[in-house]
Amino acid sequence: MTADGLIGCVIVSGMPAAGKSTITDLAARLLPRAAQLKADDVNRLVLSGRVGYLCQPADEALRQAELCNRNLCSMANNFVDYGFTVLMDQLVETRSELEFLIDLLAPRPVRLVTLAPGPDVCRQRNSMRDAEDQFDYDGYDELHENMRQRFSGIGWWFDTSALTPDETARRLVREAAHRATLSPDQAPTQSAPGPR
Repeated sequence: MTADGLIGCVIVSGMPAAGKSTITDLAARLLPRAAQLKADDVNRLVLSGRVGYLCQPADEALRQAELCNRNLCSMANNFVDYGFTVLMDQLVETRSELEFLIDLLAPRPVRLVTLAPGPDVCRQRNSMRDAEDQFDYDGYDELHENMRQRFSGIGWWFDTSALTPDETARRLVREAAHRATLSPDQAPTQSAPGPR
């Protein structure tokens, strides 16, 4: 399997149950030197005082989400600087969050792949997970539409609804270097903000 030009960090985004963890794992194993970084794993490093995504208090949830992004990017930078391609499993919901990640990863190459199997597929996949792995979420349709509007033409909006995980990972490795590249006008417009 060749991955012509797939260097730097590939941010793999998508709704809950879109397949981010599965695909980043499979894709990393297809590359000669690659690492998978999962936002969920980084969040779980906080053993006391953790406030999860969409939980209360909201200001602390946002602060910890920023901390997660900073830690993900610090680790990604270390791996990239040592010659590894990074497959980052992280739901990116807004353009400002993407810009923040790009700023933290600069000057390293960054690509964005948004896995988009659709709300119905994500609901079905989530319901088939083990109970402890299910994500209690009912905003799939709204999130899908918001992400589609915010990321239209940015990176690679990858419809994976008709693909197996292996097919998806192989296409990601084969095509991300060309399809997921962020154009110069998608570069960050501001420096990374400080803690919230």
